[in-house]
Amino acid sequence: MCVDAAPPPSSRLTRRGILAGAAALAGTVAGASSTTTTATAADRTRPAHGGRAAGGDLVVRGGTLLDPATGEVTEDAVVVIRDGVVLAAGARAHTDVPRGVEVVDAPGRWILPGLVDAHIHLSTVAEARAAVALGATSARSGSTNFYQDIAVRELARHTPVQAPRLRAAGVFVTPHLGDTVLADPDLTPLVRLKDGVRSAEALRRVVEVNLARGADVIKTRVNERAGLPEQDPLTQVYSHEQLSEVVAAARRGGKGVLCHSYSEQGCHDAVTAGIRSLEHGAFVGERTLHEMRRRGTYFTPTLTAIAGLATSPDPVLAERGRTYLPVLKRAVLAAHELGVPLAAGTDSAGATVEPVGREVELMREAGLPVLDAIRTATTGAARLLGLERTAGRLVRGFAGDVIVVDGDPLADVSVLKKPVRVIRAGIALDAPGRR
Repeated sequence: MCVDAAPPPSSRLTRRGILAGAAALAGTVAGASSTTTTATAADRTRPAHGGRAAGGDLVVRGGTLLDPATGEVTEDAVVVIRDGVVLAAGARAHTDVPRGVEVVDAPGRWILPGLVDAHIHLSTVAEARAAVALGATSARSGSTNFYQDIAVRELARHTPVQAPRLRAAGVFVTPHLGDTVLADPDLTPLVRLKDGVRSAEALRRVVEVNLARGADVIKTRVNERAGLPEQDPLTQVYSHEQLSEVVAAARRGGKGVLCHSYSEQGCHDAVTAGIRSLEHGAFVGERTLHEMRRRGTYFTPTLTAIAGLATSPDPVLAERGRTYLPVLKRAVLAAHELGVPLAAGTDSAGATVEPVGREVELMREAGLPVLDAIRTATTGAARLLGLERTAGRLVRGFAGDVIVVDGDPLADVSVLKKPVRVIRAGIALDAPGRR
């Protein structure tokens, strides 16, 4: 069957319905608006229903402020947020503080920008809320089965405390779509393909449907999964040529590609095909790391997910985790030493959302200097998501996303796993453990 014979996917006719269906699956009805996804001030405070911006006014004062970009530490600091955007940040003695604004006092604590989880699967409102409560105020989806991530993205724009600012990936470009063919009527013809989504036409079709439905990035794979004991994660499922088709189709829509990968050959094929970021990448080799540095390809190792395999009750997965984790840590350190950009991502999925602070902790365990480890979940990840002028710092004009932690992260980075307060777009919420 030639899927090119089908008409192009219609964004005008069905996108609203797709968003509504995804919203229902995600547990919200906030996903029906049609919006753009460029990194502008609209990403910081999206007006709700055409009225006042959804962000709030708030002051954080008295703590020690860390700027991950410069490493500068400011004691007795103040962060002033208006309409969800940072108005001023600096020493209290030199910063004007407005009257009559909600205040979060943070004496004896540290103040950092909200963290960025560059690989997470958010399919429900509860998962999105949990991610924010654990400090991930911005994120990139690693795909969902039925476009729930696009609905979550819209939810975040209307009620920021409910969800991270999200870059949505839509549905996975993978050989076997399974029930995902039901995510969109323009995908259902692919069910007739005997060999699955492998031809150039079929690969392009899935990318085009994702783009028509509003995906910000495209997710594909080159290897099988590590989290399924019956699969061999070193088995390659797409060739360099097939990956190149996915990348070319995404680029025609102005989007980048993140690629699930494990084997060295798979990693190399993905990178040389032109992906934007390599996900997992346990066995990535030196030749591929050099190529990544040359191309500016990001590495999102998802150490948290691999470490989680080691505690699995399944003996195959447990052994896989114990074997892969030290190999991946060495790859992370080698990448850092070569100058490959790194981004923190938990690969959380389902009811258990992991704190992105745990990924930072594992980056540190891999051998990164502490400030560089923190940057993987702030300035580095923000740059990967195209949010380098919105997230990752607390300076004038950036998003009013803040975490307050109970200790010095430069001395003990593990404090990032349990923020005592989280502020999303100038609105404070309680962090887990305070109730």
